[in-house]
Amino acid sequence: MDAFSRLSSMLLQALETREPTVDLLDSFIDHWRSITTCYIQTSDDSCPVSQTDIPWRLRQMLDILVYEETQLAVEDTGPCLEYLLQHKLLETLCMLGKAQYPPGMFQQVLLFFSKLLTRMQKPLLELIRVYRPVQRLINLCGLPGCHTEREEAQFLLAICSRVKQDPHTLRCVLELPEQPPGFNQSQHSTQASSQCTDPPCNHSQSSASCPVQSESCVSGPVQSESGILWALLQLTKSQRASVRQKASDGLLLLAGLLDGSSGELLPAGVSLAELLAGRLQELHHLLPLDQLDAAELQKWPCTSWRSEVEPDHMISFFTWFDFLDHLTCEAPQVLSVQVSQSVHQRWLMDTLHPQLLHTCEKVVLISTSMLCATIRLVQSSFLMDQMVHFLLRTPSLMQLLLRHCNHISDQISMASMCLVDEMLQKPHRDILDMLVLSFLQNRSYLSTPVDGQEDKQLETDEDSQDLDEDPFFSDGFSDGPPAQSSNEDVVNSFLCLVPIQVRSAHLLQEGGYESYVHDAHTLVTQCHALSLPWEWPQTLPCPTCLSGQDADFFEGDLLKVLFDRLGCILEQPYELNLQLTAVLSRLSAFNHPLLDEYLLNPYVHLAPGCKSLFSVLIRVMAEVMQRIQQVSNLSEQLLDTRRHLLGVSQHTGLEHLTLLKGLIILEEFCKELAAIAFVKKPLNQD
Repeated sequence: MDAFSRLSSMLLQALETREPTVDLLDSFIDHWRSITTCYIQTSDDSCPVSQTDIPWRLRQMLDILVYEETQLAVEDTGPCLEYLLQHKLLETLCMLGKAQYPPGMFQQVLLFFSKLLTRMQKPLLELIRVYRPVQRLINLCGLPGCHTEREEAQFLLAICSRVKQDPHTLRCVLELPEQPPGFNQSQHSTQASSQCTDPPCNHSQSSASCPVQSESCVSGPVQSESGILWALLQLTKSQRASVRQKASDGLLLLAGLLDGSSGELLPAGVSLAELLAGRLQELHHLLPLDQLDAAELQKWPCTSWRSEVEPDHMISFFTWFDFLDHLTCEAPQVLSVQVSQSVHQRWLMDTLHPQLLHTCEKVVLISTSMLCATIRLVQSSFLMDQMVHFLLRTPSLMQLLLRHCNHISDQISMASMCLVDEMLQKPHRDILDMLVLSFLQNRSYLSTPVDGQEDKQLETDEDSQDLDEDPFFSDGFSDGPPAQSSNEDVVNSFLCLVPIQVRSAHLLQEGGYESYVHDAHTLVTQCHALSLPWEWPQTLPCPTCLSGQDADFFEGDLLKVLFDRLGCILEQPYELNLQLTAVLSRLSAFNHPLLDEYLLNPYVHLAPGCKSLFSVLIRVMAEVMQRIQQVSNLSEQLLDTRRHLLGVSQHTGLEHLTLLKGLIILEEFCKELAAIAFVKKPLNQD
């Protein structure tokens, strides 16, 4: 054993004294000279770089630089790095890569730069002889027709990651111009604040989310086809998922640094916002509008920007929208506002708005469906602010969209009501305020209290004439119970609305309104959670005017079109009626005293000419009693229709099928309203 130990010691001593340690600088210089010699001696211009020792030499040089750094203090610069900087090796490599000589050299240069920036700990990008060639390489990335996307994406992501570690180098990477004399930070701050001088659309959101498009964001800077922002954007268009991911990650890293803390970065933020919004606009223009299916578009699922699915025009649009949504959630507020404003102008105003006003029904249908899908998918409060501002405050647009709820085309009507339904599910106070509550605030729908209460009719004399003559509705409308009714009275009022002759749920042993209580509780809970931050009042405001004149009250465009549609429920397609009742149920589920009174109180005394949800249902039931006289074997046909709707029966040859489906919808809708009223009462008592 001792002999073996002595032999091992002798071998180790021999190895240590065989030759002196190789000098790192000499080795580094030798590798570089070998690369230059290769250029001198090679005469075959077509010989690819992979068949030379250049890639190996570059790897050796990189390993030497990394090893040298580990042997020195952080603040020291080793002789190899000094040689690389003094002799402008990076500049030379940049020129060789640009010349693509030998073929494939550009990829090798990109890989060398990527690994150099990634593996070295020293902040090299602050050195002029590093960031100048880096800038030149950046301007060679993203060009059309290149076959180096993978290496370009890796190189640009390495730069972004390095800048994330050393934020002070961002200015070098973005190639920002020098500040003009006399231009200071306060001027930048003034310009930044001037972009958000108007009050925000969403009272619950930050005041920086200005709804009005500032002039600087409308026009934007002139976009040059160079720079790291432009190059990254071009690479997001790649067919390779890995390239798209790296380019998107690079954009997110840079976006996180554009926080407005330095005024000189504001133009870069505006440039990025314009590029991102311009890409969304470009993708929208690429959509084949004549080939899109509106129903599929409205229900389009969330398509993550990290998805590796093979992109088509639709997938590309929605993945980019998801990316912008994610970016404006994660980026600093200043940049999120800039991006959202640019989306407002470039996509909503310049692209979508003209399509919504188009005379072609197909274009209107697809653009409305697109809005419906994006409203449903958006999560960013900044993007949501701009979309809601576009819908509610663009002159005449919301009125047009609401009129489309009663369009001659049932498809457009359904898409428009679907849009309203999606809007009501967003956490934005202005939606309900501007569409409904602002019209109910004065409570001018109430009748004038007079002695004897002789004027308690629910409709005008002309509208209620048929009700007075109808024996089914002849009792109970001249002297109703007091407005402060019990919850049981409210529930029973909705349940008793449906005439016994047209009730059919029991024929299939389906439940009463109790079967809707669970779903109603879920809906009311969702609406309550949505509106909780808005601090709605718990009591009704005092009526400001009780003149009883027709002109005193207008329920608003939304409720008007919904009531008009509800009045035609017996003549409309089943799917349209489902969407209609879904919107009305959601409105009724919100826990606001005005909505409780106007939509769920059957005993409210309406002024002449005013409508409520209950009064419209009364008129519909009066029409029901007249229409069912034309239907023979009503119960049997209602039973067959229910079976058909449940998919139990394939028999579709029923007469009056639209009417029968409308009767079933009415019965179920009244049960749903009763369930909502039942569930909301405890909330109102809390």
